[in-house]
Amino acid sequence: MVRKGFDLSLSVYYMQKSKASILAYFGKNLGMVIGIVLIWRGIWHILDAADRAFFNDNGLFTAVLGILLGLAILYLPDKDLKELEKL
Repeated sequence: MVRKGFDLSLSVYYMQKSKASILAYFGKNLGMVIGIVLIWRGIWHILDAADRAFFNDNGLFTAVLGILLGLAILYLPDKDLKELEKL
């Protein structure tokens, strides 16, 4: 039963449009996630190469150095570590 004044073709059009926008949304976000992971992977390999070249593959030293550097990067802009509270 179709209500008076209800255009079924218009309803189908908006449903298809919303499905397309949902697919575009997920496609865009999936692309961003893949891009971030590839950047992270590249940085990881560069840091591993630097560890081998400059620190004789001493993983403990570079891990502690990385943690301290990461904390400094998070602390310096705002002079607090509130970013860690979000974890």
